[in-house]
Amino acid sequence: MQHTQDVLNYETFKEAWLKEILEGNPSSVQKGRSFARKLLTQWLDFDEENDEIIFCDGAGDGGIDIAYLQRKENIEENGADGNTWYLVQSKYGKAFAGVETLLFESQKLIDTLSGQRTNLSSISHELVEKLQAFISSASDKDKLILLFATNDPLTEAEERAIGDIKSIGTHRFGAIFDVDSINIKTIFLRQGEQEIEKPKIEVSISADLVQSGNELLVGSVKLTNIYKFLKDYQHITHDLDLIYEKNVRKFLGSGKKVNQGIADTISTKPERFGLYNNGITIVVENFTPQESGSFKLTNPYIVNGCQTTKTIWNELRKKIDNGSSGSSPELDDYKERLNKGIVVTKIVKVGEHGEGLLIETTKNTNSQNSVTQKDFIALEKGFQFWAKEMAEKYNIYLEIHRGGWEAEKAKRQTTLDERTYRGWANAFDLLKIYGAGWLYEPGIAFGKNPPFAPGGSIFKRITESETFGVRDLYASYLLLKLARELNFGRGRDFPTRGQTKYLFCFTVINLLKDVMVYAQIPTTLGDLSDAIIKVFEETDSEPAKNLYNSALQVIDDYMTQGGENSLYSEPTFTGDSNVFLKDAKLGKSDDHSPKLQFLISMQKMLIRRPIGGVAMSKAITDKIKSTENHDI
Repeated sequence: MQHTQDVLNYETFKEAWLKEILEGNPSSVQKGRSFARKLLTQWLDFDEENDEIIFCDGAGDGGIDIAYLQRKENIEENGADGNTWYLVQSKYGKAFAGVETLLFESQKLIDTLSGQRTNLSSISHELVEKLQAFISSASDKDKLILLFATNDPLTEAEERAIGDIKSIGTHRFGAIFDVDSINIKTIFLRQGEQEIEKPKIEVSISADLVQSGNELLVGSVKLTNIYKFLKDYQHITHDLDLIYEKNVRKFLGSGKKVNQGIADTISTKPERFGLYNNGITIVVENFTPQESGSFKLTNPYIVNGCQTTKTIWNELRKKIDNGSSGSSPELDDYKERLNKGIVVTKIVKVGEHGEGLLIETTKNTNSQNSVTQKDFIALEKGFQFWAKEMAEKYNIYLEIHRGGWEAEKAKRQTTLDERTYRGWANAFDLLKIYGAGWLYEPGIAFGKNPPFAPGGSIFKRITESETFGVRDLYASYLLLKLARELNFGRGRDFPTRGQTKYLFCFTVINLLKDVMVYAQIPTTLGDLSDAIIKVFEETDSEPAKNLYNSALQVIDDYMTQGGENSLYSEPTFTGDSNVFLKDAKLGKSDDHSPKLQFLISMQKMLIRRPIGGVAMSKAITDKIKSTENHDI
C-alpha cells in the first residue's frame, strides 16, 4: 500500500491532539484537567500509570490546578539534581486571557504559598502544607516551578509578564522559584523524524570564531554569550530541549561527576572554565557572519556539550538571572570573573539535508567520552529502524518521540496517511516491560525511569545485546497490552493490581520459563520472546489463560493483607508497600522476598500438576512448539 508523504502542519496536529479532550461533552473543569494532564505527561515524559498527580482545580484551589512532584531518582540515574514541584495552571481555550490571567493567577499562588489565603479546599490545604515545608527545607538543587499550560505559545507581552512573575516569586521564596510555560506547539515541535512543518529557527551568537573552509567555525564563546544564545533560543522556540534533539546524550542528566565539576567551576572559578572544559560542538543548517563579531545560526543543534551547556544554563539562571535587582561586592566580583570565562566552540555547517554529516559529527565529537556505539542508537538504525519494522511486520506503531502517536493520528484523521495500525506503544514503556520480565528487574522498573533511558544501565544491558530486536519489542508490547486488559496500573478497579504491573510481567516470565525448562525448550531471551508471541497473540486461548491466570493468582495472594504469604508478612517489609515494590532486590533473593518466591514456586508446581489427567502446562508447551507462523 502506498502512503502519502504530506507534511503535517501545526493546526492539523492541534485539532487532532485536542479531539479526545473534547469528546463526551466534558465540563470546563474536566477539559482543563485533561488538557493540562496530557500536556504535562508528554512534556515531562513521566510514567502516567505510576506517578501520582494531585488535582486541586475548582473552588479553593489557591491558584494550583495540578501539582506534580518530580523526584530526583526519576530524572536521572545516580542523580545530583534535587526534587522539583510543578504547580500547574491549566488555561485551556478561553480560560486564558493573556497578561491579565498570568498576573492574577500567579499572585493568587504566591499569596497561597505565603499563607495569605485561607479559603482553601481540603486537598489544597494539605498540598500547601507540603509545599511550605518543601520551601523551608529546600536545598539549592530543589525547584518550585509555576507552570502555565496554554493552547498556543505566549506572546512577547506575555513572556515579559512571565519575567515579572519570576522576579516577584524569587523575591518571596528565593532562587528555588521559577516560572515556565508549555503549549501544544511544544509537543508538535518535538516530533523528531516525523514529517512535520517545522519553521526555520535563526539565532545569533556573539563569538570569537575563525572560519576554516566552508563548513567549519572554530574559536571561543564567552560563558555569558552562551547563556544569552540559549536564552534567545528558548525565547524563540519556547522549548530549550529542542536544541538537543540530535544529541543522544541529552537524557543522561547531571548526575555524573563531570556535571558537578562543571557546576563547581562555573560557581567558583568561571574565569578558568575554558581551561577545564573540552568545549562544545554546534551543527547548523547554515551560518552567516554579522557585524560586531556575531554569527546568525540557522537551525542550530548542540550535538556535543549537552551537559556543559545545560549546566551553564542552570547555574547562570540561578546566579545572574534570578529576578533579583540587588547588588553586592561579592556578586560584582563574580560577574567580573564570569565575563572572562569562555567555552571552546566548533560550529559545523551540514546543510539543509545533511543528516549523514550530522550523525558522523555527533559520533566523532562524543568519542572522547565514555560512550559506546550503542549509545547512538537513536541516531542510527536502532529504534528508528525497529519502529519501521514494528509497522511493517506487526502493524504496530512504535512511538519513539513524545507526541508521535498524536501526530500519527492527526495524519490519519486528515487523510494525510491512509495506514490504520492495530495498536501502538511507547518504546520507553516497552523497555521497562522487557527489563521487568526478561531481565528480572521488576523493582527498578516500578521505581525508576533513568536506568531505562538512553545511557542508563538497563538500557545498555538491553540494547547492547546482539540478539535484541523487533521481536522482543513486539513480545513486550503483547505483555503490556495484556497487563492493561487485566486492569494493572494506578487507579484500576482491582486494588491488588494498582502497583504490580511490572511484578506481574516478572511473574509471567518466571512461570513461562519454568514450563519451557521442563518441556526441554531452550530459554534464551529470544526464545522467551518467541514463546510470549505464540502464547499471547490470542489472549482468550487456553494456553494464554492458563499462564496469565496462574500469574494473577500469585499477584492477588501476594498483595492481599492477612494472607500467610503476602507482601505484608515479608521479613524485610517496613510498612510501605510502594517502597517495598520499588526495591531492586524484589524477586531476586529469599532474603528479601521469600514469600514471593514461595508463591511463584507453588504456581510452577500447580501448572505442571495433572488435573483430570492433563497439566495446564501441556497447552502452553503445545502452543510454543507449534509451527504456526504468527508474523503479521
